[in-house]
Amino acid sequence: MSTAPKTCPISIPELCTSKNSENVPTRLRSARLRSEYRSLATQMMSSTPKNEAFDHGSSPTGKFGRHFAVALGKRTPTSASTTSTPHVIALVGLPARGKTYISKKLSRYLNWIGVDTKVYNLGDYRRKLSHYNSHEIFDNKNEAGLRLRSKICEDSVQDAINWLETEGGEVAVIDATNTTISRRKFLYEKIVIEKGFKLFFVESICDDEKIINANIRTVKISSPDYVHFSEDQVVEDFRKRIKHYECIYETIDEEMEPNLSFMKIFNAGEKVLVHKHEGHIQSRVVYYLMNIKITPRTIYLTRHGESNHNVMRKIGGDAILTENGVNYSIQIGKYINSLNIENLSVWTSWMRRTIQTAKHINGTHERWKTLNELDVGICDGMTYEEIMEHYPNDFRARDEDKYRYRYPRGESYEDLV
Repeated sequence: MSTAPKTCPISIPELCTSKNSENVPTRLRSARLRSEYRSLATQMMSSTPKNEAFDHGSSPTGKFGRHFAVALGKRTPTSASTTSTPHVIALVGLPARGKTYISKKLSRYLNWIGVDTKVYNLGDYRRKLSHYNSHEIFDNKNEAGLRLRSKICEDSVQDAINWLETEGGEVAVIDATNTTISRRKFLYEKIVIEKGFKLFFVESICDDEKIINANIRTVKISSPDYVHFSEDQVVEDFRKRIKHYECIYETIDEEMEPNLSFMKIFNAGEKVLVHKHEGHIQSRVVYYLMNIKITPRTIYLTRHGESNHNVMRKIGGDAILTENGVNYSIQIGKYINSLNIENLSVWTSWMRRTIQTAKHINGTHERWKTLNELDVGICDGMTYEEIMEHYPNDFRARDEDKYRYRYPRGESYEDLV
């Protein structure tokens, strides 16, 4: 169990144009790249003839440098590289608890890290089969509504299973309420017992009326269910929908359902409880959702103020602010402080210029090495004119592909991703 404070961060990153050398980087921040590096090195060593000289990348023309540059271009992993067993993530919770938001954000994150993920939203299934008139379809005394919702659940789960089995999917996210023990038992038997897949429940619990009201008024009024409803009608109808679910709601209980793997998120991240999570995928899900915020926030991004190196057109280094830079730090401090933001968190790099820029902002200050400027390697402290003179090939390579360009003995943007 852990708690996480609600914060509104201001980030002052080190922004710098990046470059790409064919040299093997001396420092790789990405664990994924380090894995590729080790794997590629093993393959190349095993495939190199014994009588052939092997250059480990100290020279831009070395064979390892060329092969490594090719490997970096292959960013999409195969299924076997991420998970051997298909996963289903099933949301749990009353309406207006952020389940759809969590589903979409989680899917986007998993796909971004290379895990093929798809969301199955039961509301979309319902709208294909039936026109929404009122909350009464969610009344448990409404037998026709019960049959419809049971069919929707069965259809969505079967579609998810088919996708995982036949189309190479890795993680299916079931975006539904799943508020009863019997419904979760159905999912467990269908997914775990019958198919041998892994199942992980994510329950969103919220009793903070401010969060619930904000969710209804900012999200539900734009729902396809309420196209012809006024805002007041939306709030009234949705409140009644919630009441129907509250009558049958059974929160996940480790004593009643000891076989389930799950996590509970309380009041949009105020507290998190995790039970029996297993494997790489579920660990990534837990870590991500522990840090996600489902309530609206504002994030302010700013460059550091003008530094001495900026004036001299030099890159890298740990220069301090000029007089103009100091004035900027004072003005941005006045502006942010005038907003009176509660629980303000200010993030900077470890560079003096960013710390000085944030000096006058009231709030909790945190320093992150991940916000440091790109490591420019042997070009540290040089101007672009000096780089063009001493390393013309590198200068041209940077202009051609800033994303993949790596400074000699430094970093590229791709390394950080």
